[in-house]
Amino acid sequence: MKKESLEQAKQVYAIEAECIQQMANYFDEEAFSKAAELLKNADRIGTCGCGHSGIICQHFSHLLCCIEQPSRFISPAEAPHGATGFLQKGDVMIFASRGGKTKELLPILDICKTNGVKVITVTENLESPLAQGADVILKQFVNRETDKYNSQGTTSSTALAVIFHILQTILIEETGFKNEQFAVIHPGGAVGERLNNH
Repeated sequence: MKKESLEQAKQVYAIEAECIQQMANYFDEEAFSKAAELLKNADRIGTCGCGHSGIICQHFSHLLCCIEQPSRFISPAEAPHGATGFLQKGDVMIFASRGGKTKELLPILDICKTNGVKVITVTENLESPLAQGADVILKQFVNRETDKYNSQGTTSSTALAVIFHILQTILIEETGFKNEQFAVIHPGGAVGERLNNH
């Protein structure tokens, strides 16, 4: 490994740790409370984003299913071709877009608003179209990406995942979800073995 590679590698810990620590300064109790209330009462939850944001949205949909909050990732490519029919009035769509202007998501926002679907947007840009069209905005903070060009979706992916982890943590408390429920729906793997052998 080149010396420069090793130096860059070690900086990743510091960059991402700094990001998470600074994110705490942007924790908005009112916004997270409103988001949790919408999610708790939704029959169905959609998540939607492009690129790295979309991948982390898929992760969040799985986390929601793990606590019995029915969710699915809705592809930005499929959404304007009928996939938004998954969501009905009173359900929730979560958009993730660091800049809040992702052009593929804007038509989907319009569909959600027309059909009475509540919208939560996670973004850095509170003045963006996706933020302005949301019922709840969760502020994303990113200090910088970990690569030397500050261009790859690394730290920003971590920051988004942390916001989603906070939401799941809140929902476990607010819904009274029990580990015994998780044992029933997660019998597989090491976790399932641990949960079901007590």
